[in-house]
Amino acid sequence: MNTIIYTIIVAVAIAFVLGVLLGLFKKIFHVDVDPKVQKVRDVLSGANCGGCGMAGCDAFAGAVVKGDAAADGCVAGGAACATSIAEILGKAGVEVKPKVAFLACHGTKECAQDKGNYEGVQTCKAAQLVMNGTKKCAYGCIGLADCVKACPFGALSMGEDGLPIVDYKKCVGCGKCQKACPKKLFQIINLDTKGSIARCSSRSDNKPQIRKDCSFGCFKCGLCVKKCPEQCIELVNGLPKIDYTKCTSCGECVNACTDKVFVLFQDLI
Repeated sequence: MNTIIYTIIVAVAIAFVLGVLLGLFKKIFHVDVDPKVQKVRDVLSGANCGGCGMAGCDAFAGAVVKGDAAADGCVAGGAACATSIAEILGKAGVEVKPKVAFLACHGTKECAQDKGNYEGVQTCKAAQLVMNGTKKCAYGCIGLADCVKACPFGALSMGEDGLPIVDYKKCVGCGKCQKACPKKLFQIINLDTKGSIARCSSRSDNKPQIRKDCSFGCFKCGLCVKKCPEQCIELVNGLPKIDYTKCTSCGECVNACTDKVFVLFQDLI
């Protein structure tokens, strides 16, 4: 019985001493934290999505107070979050345009030819390492859903055609899908973008092979450039690039493209 009592007394004494020591260490090694950091942290989305380019919300809060990150850096929080951060920092309001991800590939199961049956690890990254993707088109979507798994907002799902579908009501343009895709097929653009956009990322100049690999692949014919009345399209590295300051959404490029590469972005929303 005495042994039990002594054990309890010793345990309590040790706990007391450790508590005192921890209190002393806390005072000795205390680091003052700017109260603005916690205020900024409180208005962030808490998604820890990494869309700001930081390791997480805590890191971003510290960086934005120090001036190492922009007030509108939290893509998940959007305009309301940016406005709140600007107020905390005592700065003028920040205008933030919502961003979303766009898949620059239209190589569905029906139009894009497969190399063969891939039976390795079922991830796009693995298929890319093993055989440069599953499609004959070296730039085509592999379709093993790495982007879907990476999305922290549930804004991506795989369609029956073998391509990921973006839910623009949920997407915040954090860029996680862009980083996860080994083919780099996702573009992060403003949600209010008006005008045509190309659903192809093939930079191949082998025209006969493009036709064989994907019936919707950009053939580099240049009709879109010739037909555009505003002269807002040019071919850059084999891909159509649109100047949205000139584009009027006339749809001439959409109608002219025999490969159905172009679509008006506002029609996808």
